Amino acid sequence: MTEIILVRHGETEFNVGELFRGRIAIDLNETGKKEAELLGDYLSELKIEAIYSGPLKRAVNTAQAIARHHNLEVQTTEGLNDLDFGQWQGLSHQEAKEKYKEVYADWLNRPERVRLPGGETLGEVRQRAIKVVDEVTAKYKGTVVLVSHRVVNKVLICALLGLDDSHFWNIRLDTGGVTTFTYENGRFVLTRHNDTCFLKSLKKPRRPDF
Repeated sequence: MTEIILVRHGETEFNVGELFRGRIAIDLNETGKKEAELLGDYLSELKIEAIYSGPLKRAVNTAQAIARHHNLEVQTTEGLNDLDFGQWQGLSHQEAKEKYKEVYADWLNRPERVRLPGGETLGEVRQRAIKVVDEVTAKYKGTVVLVSHRVVNKVLICALLGLDDSHFWNIRLDTGGVTTFTYENGRFVLTRHNDTCFLKSLKKPRRPDF
């Protein structure tokens, strides 16, 4: 049996400002750094075999906060990189809505059909991210942590549950949130979703799913 722990990176200022992030190399803010530290403590008692991360520093720094408890090196992979938001990167919701009215409406209502201007589709994210999961389940029989982004983890959750990407908005993920699957006999089983119990000491307001 393999256990897959999907982790969303800690908070950034773009999360607070509700700006589309994509491939912009923004780092964790002070709250995000605390979230990563608490996350590392929370997972410190587990026997973790490997830790993978997308290449952006907000993901890598979150992964490193986990890895330091386990004497492991973080393995970065493009398969876990954030969705390429193309021309939306750095825009607010309102700016995207005003400049790309039809695409923005489709993003909210039919996300599985959208190619973001100059960017990716959810299907392309799914294809590259599931390759990482396939690699991990073939290589490891213990617990593996995958640190990535909201979009990537939502798409992976849909894929592992056998759902298509039209269910993207049926899943909520908070910064630092932990989602766990077990894999055995060719089947993925969801055992925990969006666990943020370890962040209670921060007493921060719950932000929108963005």
